[in-house]
Amino acid sequence: MSENEGKLEQNQSEEPMSFIMMTVVTGFVGGVIWSLVAYFFYMFQFTKIEPNIILEPFTVGHWRNTWIGIILSIIVYGIVSIGAALLYYALLRKVKSWWAGALYGILLFLIVFFILNPMFPSMKSWKDTDFNTIMTCVCVYILYGVFIGYSISFENSEVERANQNEDLNR
Repeated sequence: MSENEGKLEQNQSEEPMSFIMMTVVTGFVGGVIWSLVAYFFYMFQFTKIEPNIILEPFTVGHWRNTWIGIILSIIVYGIVSIGAALLYYALLRKVKSWWAGALYGILLFLIVFFILNPMFPSMKSWKDTDFNTIMTCVCVYILYGVFIGYSISFENSEVERANQNEDLNR
């Protein structure tokens, strides 16, 4: 074997992603995916809450309704979702049931609709919001919570299994 052959890129193994980094990626991807789903539901009038409402407290102008505003709001949802994923990681990563993710999604919905509602002037109070909008939002939050929760709990199980196998091999 020549000296250069051992240094080829394809011959080098890649370091696995750390659990925290995987949680960050899962959070960002989950935020992007489920904000796109929310846009889909808004476009087909399942909900009356514009997904780019997240930019409302921080921006002025109608550019939020253009494609730039839509792309930026999707990225912002991804960034905010990283925090939600890290919170799930810190509190619930060892729970091995999808119910934990669903309940986490419901908790996030309640926080947004009841606690953070005043931050978003165009978002009506829950009493003034129609049933279809509330149910659609609850479903999106539940699916988001299950996505985040199941991904993180599954990875936690895999890390624990790998650590057990490593301990057995010693």
